Amino acid sequence: MYGVIRNLLFRLPPERAHNIALNGLDIANRLGLLGTLAPKIDALPVNVMGLDFPNPVGLAAGLDKNADHLDALGTLGFGFIEVGTVTPVAQPGNPKPRMFRLPEHQAIINRMGFNNEGLDHLLDRVDRRRYQGVLGINVGKNKDTPNEESESDYRKGISAVYSRADYITVNVSSPNTPGLRDLQFGDSLKALLQAIKSEQAGCEKRFGRYVPIAVKIAPDMDDEGIRFMASALRESGLDGVIATNTTVSREAVSGHRHAGEAGGLSGAPVRAASLRVIQGLYAELGESLPIIGVGGITDGESAAEKIRAGAKLVQVYTGFIYRGPELIREAVDAIRKVSAES
Repeated sequence: MYGVIRNLLFRLPPERAHNIALNGLDIANRLGLLGTLAPKIDALPVNVMGLDFPNPVGLAAGLDKNADHLDALGTLGFGFIEVGTVTPVAQPGNPKPRMFRLPEHQAIINRMGFNNEGLDHLLDRVDRRRYQGVLGINVGKNKDTPNEESESDYRKGISAVYSRADYITVNVSSPNTPGLRDLQFGDSLKALLQAIKSEQAGCEKRFGRYVPIAVKIAPDMDDEGIRFMASALRESGLDGVIATNTTVSREAVSGHRHAGEAGGLSGAPVRAASLRVIQGLYAELGESLPIIGVGGITDGESAAEKIRAGAKLVQVYTGFIYRGPELIREAVDAIRKVSAES
């Protein structure tokens, strides 16, 4: 059934189809249909960052930027859901068109640019949710905030969502906010991680609970960059790393009519780059810092290989758009086999 729905949606512009699909999920959920249509997924509990997940397959940030569809998405079997990226102040993102499908590659190019309704809107939606599963909230900086002032935006985001989130993700790796990825390197990274940890400590005292924080990084790092990132994360005392975001490389889709579009490439073409970063991080960090693997998961094997490489959890997005809810069950079952073998 999902294949038929997808084929109809793929006749529409990608961003319009995205919104129609999410609104359709909401309607189906209100009518009580999603519970019967979603695949049954046997539990595969895992504890990561001090949190108990019913299974290790989550939804990556970006699909539900404003937490508008939490209840519907929460019925599909995900072990956790991450919403955002949210910025302190609402912003429209980049001009349209800003999303492009590459079906031959099971891929998407997007340059959305952190379009979102801002913190107040997201928090209102989170407060109204019925979904009781593990919730991650992904925070970023506004486009017009200079990099040298980015610390303030991240502090605002962490402080605002702290009391509602089960974990928080700090996004420093989207290619669609000018200069954002510069925060992943050198003294800028170390200073930002120190500020994040300081804000976390302050919030822990204020709210009386500890909320783990992970950093989401890019796949476009060389080996030296991966080693530096691992060292900085270890020194910071943060709780996890999400590897990886979208790639700016077009090598895997060279010649495609959309290959020249600016933005981040996601889906199957980023699978190898994401895996390389996970392997590099695990070689440096071992079991000292949990890795959440994301990028190019389109079937069970591509989920399982991230677990074998050292990830403790995985997230899906583009593969979910192409495959639908069945991908969740397939990924959980493949990871279950890895767990049984270890």
